[in-house]
Amino acid sequence: MRRTEQRRAAVWALYQSDLLGRTLEEQFAGDTHAFTRSLAQLVGEHQDELDELIRSHATGWSLERIAPLERSILRVGLVELLYADAIPGERPIPPEGAIDEAVETAKRFCGANAPGFINGILGSVLRERVSQT
Repeated sequence: MRRTEQRRAAVWALYQSDLLGRTLEEQFAGDTHAFTRSLAQLVGEHQDELDELIRSHATGWSLERIAPLERSILRVGLVELLYADAIPGERPIPPEGAIDEAVETAKRFCGANAPGFINGILGSVLRERVSQT
């Protein structure tokens, strides 16, 4: 399974967990790839921080107003931007690649405005982090 598909599987697991109020483990099939599990679990571990970043960069939008699927895409994108080194045994994706993956997922599964919205938030977080280093 390609990395793009594994990222999307993590997004879907997070989306379903968020929407249905179930645990992440309930969303995974027994043969779920380790990369997918790691991404989703990292989101769970850092969700408060990720959500605060989304809130602070989504000018004029509350977290609750952002569609659940878009929130999940943003969370996975942020995890890859901020915690890619924490994924065991994986070579980190470059920040621009993480943003591109999130935008492409939004293009495929969300409304017409979602890709630009997601690109804007992730790009803003990346610029903020780069300026802090």
